[in-house]
Amino acid sequence: MKAIYCLYNPYADSKRGKDNAKEIQALYPKEKIEFLDITEITDYRDFFSNKDENDIAIICGGDGTLNRFVNDIRDIEIKCELFYYATGSGNDFLRDIEKTNGLIPLKDYISDLPTVTVNGKKHSFINGVGYGIDGYCCEEGERIRSKHPSRKINYAMIAIKGLLFHYKPKNARVTVDGEEYSFKKVWICPTMVGRYYGGGMMPTPMQRRENRTSNASVLVFFGSGKLKTLMIFPSLFKGKHIKHEKNCVVLEGRHIKVEFDKPTPIQIDGEVISDVTEYEVELSCVKVKS
Repeated sequence: MKAIYCLYNPYADSKRGKDNAKEIQALYPKEKIEFLDITEITDYRDFFSNKDENDIAIICGGDGTLNRFVNDIRDIEIKCELFYYATGSGNDFLRDIEKTNGLIPLKDYISDLPTVTVNGKKHSFINGVGYGIDGYCCEEGERIRSKHPSRKINYAMIAIKGLLFHYKPKNARVTVDGEEYSFKKVWICPTMVGRYYGGGMMPTPMQRRENRTSNASVLVFFGSGKLKTLMIFPSLFKGKHIKHEKNCVVLEGRHIKVEFDKPTPIQIDGEVISDVTEYEVELSCVKVKS
């Protein structure tokens, strides 16, 4: 008899993760589901060691939950069926694979993921790496959430205030497959394997997840003053910013290194690391969903 395990993140969607995860029961009305707090699982190798192909594990959370999960299970064999059920606030992975909700078979999407090296440590990632004011927004969002755990974070408002008052653009050196480029007054410089991050922003609209075997895409948004940046910024949600060719450049490659002249927050699928001066993305040979 198969066993069903729901691994939920209680902190997803402003601490509504547990209640949201209970929606899973409606998908298996006649089955008993064991609900487990994913933050209390300390050894995934041990957890999955006695699960076989007849069992089902469902990961419930948002993009940050997925990011932590794929890094925690690196090099661990998982024999049971593995699904994802989005209960986060941003859900950019769900948006990118063009699903509205429901159970998503996960294994094909998370095998041999690209990596980003930050401060000498490698991290796998699913959607993208944000560097600049996008990292600042996530850092500021975490600060607000720590003081007001149940508050919905308005990242657009954080970005606007950052553009006008708090965030200072940096100079950057971007190296793509050995070719070096220099930019001044860089506002954001994300590298993406999907199209979306930040709750629906589309920095690299031509990037396709299934093309990870060829290239990732890095956007450099640079050279503009506060007012012009503020005018262009909303178009990131439609991918129309790339029409501003004097200020927005998209480069493609398999090995991408971004260096800023001053420390800046970085976000990896929504997970923040503060005071970073550079990051380096490498693509592996991924297995593509058929």
